[in-house]
Amino acid sequence: MQINFVDLKRQYVAIKNEIDPSIKNVVDNTAFILGNEVESFENEFAQYCGVKYGIGVDSGTSALSLALRALNIKEGDEVITVPNTFIATTLAISSVGANVKFVDIDPVTYNMDVNKLRNAINEKTKAIMPVHLFGQSADMDAILKIARKNNLKVIEDACQAHGAEYKGKKAGSIGNVACFSFYPGKNLGAYGDGGALVTNDEELKEKVIALRNYGSKIKYYHPIKGFNNRLDAIQAAVLRVKLKHLDEWNEKRRNNAQLYNEFLKESNVETPIEKTGCKHIYHLYVVRSKKRDKLVESLGRKGISTGIHYPVPIHLQKAYEELNLKKGSFPITEKCSDEILSLPMFAELSEEEIKYIAEKIKEFN
Repeated sequence: MQINFVDLKRQYVAIKNEIDPSIKNVVDNTAFILGNEVESFENEFAQYCGVKYGIGVDSGTSALSLALRALNIKEGDEVITVPNTFIATTLAISSVGANVKFVDIDPVTYNMDVNKLRNAINEKTKAIMPVHLFGQSADMDAILKIARKNNLKVIEDACQAHGAEYKGKKAGSIGNVACFSFYPGKNLGAYGDGGALVTNDEELKEKVIALRNYGSKIKYYHPIKGFNNRLDAIQAAVLRVKLKHLDEWNEKRRNNAQLYNEFLKESNVETPIEKTGCKHIYHLYVVRSKKRDKLVESLGRKGISTGIHYPVPIHLQKAYEELNLKKGSFPITEKCSDEILSLPMFAELSEEEIKYIAEKIKEFN
């Protein structure tokens, strides 16, 4: 049996009759940049997230960067985040000239350890950027309490959390602003790059609308310096179709996670935990094994594709060597990076395939 880590072809085939006409409509109307499709998606996605405003942009990285700029985070300011995330999180902070400040993670959820967060704040700290990693929300009540006490902004990196919930609220509706990626492999993925910001802050929304479009809201009038970070109309059209299916796909992922949990009960891998009050939407299904690398090789020989998210923490990446953070700086993150393994996870994954994967893990054990 050959099992891909993600199989986007299966998803496309299932919704081909909706996707193809939506793309054709954009081409027929030759409206490729912004326009009605983008505006409609922005409104629909904002409503889905339970906020007032949505702004479509060209990637999740751009969304994070524009959010920081709109909140006036600048050179010399400090933004606190975690070292176990995709580097886009910190590249966005670096792009505005701000300094990255890391705190270690909770060993169960892999999200920000709020107890360590308190001690990381100083006079230069201006914002906290929690990452809802793998599809489960960070502890937002505790983070917001700390942020309010210290007059800090909260930017949710929800790039892996489309439809996740925290105490009945959608991820993305809790902080000052939230950022999403629509990279094709995400729970809500475009057919290329794409991203969005969502917020209840009208002033922030207006700033981002200008920033994403050369600093302009009226063509050829540029009151501020901006960028070309617009969401393509074709991607918006694809996302509008997919958004209608997102809750159904997330429930299938959750069901697949339960099947994994059941089939892996007698294995030697540690399965993920859904925290009380959270709705995990399993962008990734991540297990832990002390023999992770050998397990990867074994599964590969059985036709099972896997992933490691992420093998090298950001504080140990050469790109951030100026931080002068050595191995041992964030021991929980580093331990996890040596043990975590992402198994195949997508809505169309079958029970037979999950059972096969679990059997091969048990055979390795």
